[in-house]
Amino acid sequence: MAELSQRERITQYAQDTFGTEAEYLWGDIPDGAVFRHPASRKWYALIMGVSRSRLGLPGEKITDVLTVKCGPILSGSLLTEPGFLPAYHMNKTNWISVLLDETVPDEKIFPLLDLSYDSVAPKRRKKSSLTTEGGSV
Repeated sequence: MAELSQRERITQYAQDTFGTEAEYLWGDIPDGAVFRHPASRKWYALIMGVSRSRLGLPGEKITDVLTVKCGPILSGSLLTEPGFLPAYHMNKTNWISVLLDETVPDEKIFPLLDLSYDSVAPKRRKKSSLTTEGGSV
C-alpha cells in the first residue's frame, strides 16, 4: 500500500479529530478544499495546490498548501521557520499557510489545525451573576 501524502494525512486528521469532511467548492479549482467547523460553519482550514511562483518561491511546480487561522503573534513567529508562508488568499494578519511538502512535520501542523478549529467555534456566552454580599438576588 502506498504511503499517504501529507495532504491526505492532514485531511484524515481533520476527519478523525473533528468529524469534518473536505468540501470542494470551486469548479475552477478542483483540488481546493475547505474544512468548516460544524457548529459555526466557519472555515478553519483550506488546502489547495498553488504554483510555487505565486507563493514567492522558485519554480512553477504546483505545491499543496494548508492555510489555517492563527493570531498575529503566532503567525509572526512561524514565518521565521521553513515551510511557513504568509496566508495565500486569506487575511495575512490572522491566517498562515504551511507547505505540505514534508518541510513541516505533521506533529507541528496538527496543533495548528486544533487551534484554528477552536478559534472559529461559536463563542460561549458568559452567564451574568447577579449577586449581593448576602448571596444571590
